[in-house]
Amino acid sequence: MTLSALGDSAVVAVLGTDIDEAVLARVRALTAALETDRPAGILDVVPAYASVTVFYDPLRLEGEGGRPYERVCRLLTERARNLDAVAKKKFTSPARTVEIPVSYGGEFGPDLELLARHCGIDPAEVIKRHQGADYRVHAIGFAPGFCYLGGLPKPLHMPRRATPRPTVPAGSVGIGGAQTGVYPLSTPGGWQLIGRTPLALFQPGEAEPARLRVGDRVKFKSISSEEFGLWK
Repeated sequence: MTLSALGDSAVVAVLGTDIDEAVLARVRALTAALETDRPAGILDVVPAYASVTVFYDPLRLEGEGGRPYERVCRLLTERARNLDAVAKKKFTSPARTVEIPVSYGGEFGPDLELLARHCGIDPAEVIKRHQGADYRVHAIGFAPGFCYLGGLPKPLHMPRRATPRPTVPAGSVGIGGAQTGVYPLSTPGGWQLIGRTPLALFQPGEAEPARLRVGDRVKFKSISSEEFGLWK
């Protein structure tokens, strides 16, 4: 584990160099260790890919000796004890599987045809491969509830748009490089849009607003535009 400052109120703990199952298990294990009995002054714990970032308030931070940054580093080191054993025992399997219904193509997926031509396969094959893969949530970010999913089949990789769209509708399913994901809110965005889900992935009024968590497994399921319209 390597530690580094992010500004004057955050520490980044890097737990590996690759984005794989073993590193993700370590990220989940350290996140859980930090969230359990979180000390005063620790504002947020953000897991993403191969790192965990701890945001803190220097004026409220508990502990003595050294600068606030040094105290947070000590906390991380203490909570990371036996990390590999804990990760292997408790976090090598996904937390849960979330199925996301998607209506592909048409008005919901304006870039499906373009992506199919880029990949040298027909749109039906794009849909088949996209919904047939197993995905893992490696990070939540960019917008509240936005999931970065690993596991996109290599034949479907496509660069982001050269010019982002000013507005991407909420629920849009996109591909950006080697990743796929879902826009939970209407925001600007540059990913290639291949479909849309009626499932709400971010609900501010809920106790847990984001439907997905880092470590979750995601499966996409194709539905018709008629089914999309009837979704509740």
